Amino acid sequence: MNKIRTLIVDDEKPARDELSAMLRAFDHIELIGQAANADQAEEMIRRLDPQLIFLDVQMPERTGFDLLESLASVPLVIFVTAYDAYALKAFEVSAVDYLMKPVREERLRKAIDLLTVRAAEVEESLFVKDSGRYHLIKLRDIHLIESMDNYARIFFNKQVVLHKTSLNQLGQRLPGDVFFRTSRSQIINRNHIDKIDSNESGLFLKLLSGELVFVSTRQSAKLRQLLSK
Repeated sequence: MNKIRTLIVDDEKPARDELSAMLRAFDHIELIGQAANADQAEEMIRRLDPQLIFLDVQMPERTGFDLLESLASVPLVIFVTAYDAYALKAFEVSAVDYLMKPVREERLRKAIDLLTVRAAEVEESLFVKDSGRYHLIKLRDIHLIESMDNYARIFFNKQVVLHKTSLNQLGQRLPGDVFFRTSRSQIINRNHIDKIDSNESGLFLKLLSGELVFVSTRQSAKLRQLLSK
């Protein structure tokens, strides 16, 4: 079994060290680092690209949920915290598991067992907080993103959520080989294009979901070039 690159994120050093020691019992877990806060964790995640993070929820300045919201793509997550009030929110974002402090060895082993099943399901995902709910959205499920004031409105499956970020900021975080900026106000997932039509007004895309998206004159040439490759 390939080793799973793992990062521990917790503001309490004794908790980090204790969990690190417990993880040595699992040959397929490769601990690549520890982070003491969300800012440090964000930098390490982007640099080291872990497949799994053990994440404390309640940390000073920025919570574990704040950290996830700042990431372009979210790895597998096992929450570790003393606050069971966060359990429901954790599972709403499809966490692998939720461990209460102090972590017991047998409970950690159950979480690792779950992990071995979920590790094969890792996909690039986007973490979004909207109206007090948390969503972990697979990028492949997003078909359209629209600008709405200082927010980005994300359409995926049959749902719509608001992400507190500008379309420019979000666009920079998305893979350019999949997502395409059709105009100043919209981004589409190229894999969700059903038909392409044109008339005297310009180029129009019909998405598999049924939406019609207008492509600006400037972007039409870029899109035709991309689709011709």
